Amino acid sequence: MKVANVSINKTTTQKIQLVEGDFTVSEATDIIVSLIDEKLNFHKLQRLSLSEGYSGADTKYPDGRIGELEREKATAREFFAEMRKSGAKITINGTLEISISE
Repeated sequence: MKVANVSINKTTTQKIQLVEGDFTVSEATDIIVSLIDEKLNFHKLQRLSLSEGYSGADTKYPDGRIGELEREKATAREFFAEMRKSGAKITINGTLEISISE
């Protein structure tokens, strides 16, 4: 008798509540800019790792993400500058959802 290999896809999901609460504009600015800066550093290190020892490495993806994140950081700073004028409180709800497919 022949037994067929059957593959069953199982997905595991983990949620991490990274940021939650009400913050002053200054606090919210610090939180968001710090998160963006961490992602920028990640992609800059990734780009450096790819191109280390080989100047012709394909760095399109990290280069693109760095550009996107720089624009997002500028947008966030503009938003918070406007909110600073109003004296508003900022609510942030940031949940990371991590999925692993086997």
